[in-house]
Amino acid sequence: MGLLMNTKKILIVVTSHQEIQQELPTGLWLSEFVEVYDLLINAGHQVTVASIKGGKTPIDPNSLPQEGNAERIRDHEQLQNTVLLKEVSSDDFDAIYLPGGHGTMFDFANDISLQDMIREFAQSDRIVAAVCHGLSGLVGVTLSNGESFVKGKTLTSFTNNEEQTVQLDSLMPFLLEDRLRQLGANFISAPIFSDHVITDGNLITGQNPQSSTSLGKALLEGLEAKELLSERI
Repeated sequence: MGLLMNTKKILIVVTSHQEIQQELPTGLWLSEFVEVYDLLINAGHQVTVASIKGGKTPIDPNSLPQEGNAERIRDHEQLQNTVLLKEVSSDDFDAIYLPGGHGTMFDFANDISLQDMIREFAQSDRIVAAVCHGLSGLVGVTLSNGESFVKGKTLTSFTNNEEQTVQLDSLMPFLLEDRLRQLGANFISAPIFSDHVITDGNLITGQNPQSSTSLGKALLEGLEAKELLSERI
């Protein structure tokens, strides 16, 4: 898969938020970035990494591998100097992907630039993909008809049960599953920390870090399907 596909351009947007509260650091959940990024690059695609504030991305220390931390981060220099999101044009990309980490709960949901970006992808028949807390970037997106982007969409994200299991539910600005349901999404959960990905048209979502590789594969399949469709037209 991907060997015969023309090169596509994918925008990955990561968090800039680095703490849940004093002395409780957070940020990007590293594997949710790395696993999808590697799949895209290995398939021959181009990836641009942007963040809400640009510059260095904070990484949740709990997401770092136990060994080789420095090497793992150094392998992804894009996280050291991300592009400022508001300076990016959606016209340059075929798909957008939002990895999670608890940092996203504090800066994705209310960022106008991100909301505008996702609306442009959604209304131009391009792929929007998100995993875990990355779906916090979807909750504030309103389409031109005034409805929430997630209304009527079948999707998944980090669940209430998972948030309670990691004992961070009381520290979040909102519970992601609850908010998505309130906005009219058809929320489908799997047992906690199981690999679970849902594709609904151009929206691809994953429940948790364990779902990242499967989501990356679904994203590649979605890009390939769009190319095959365009060749038939």
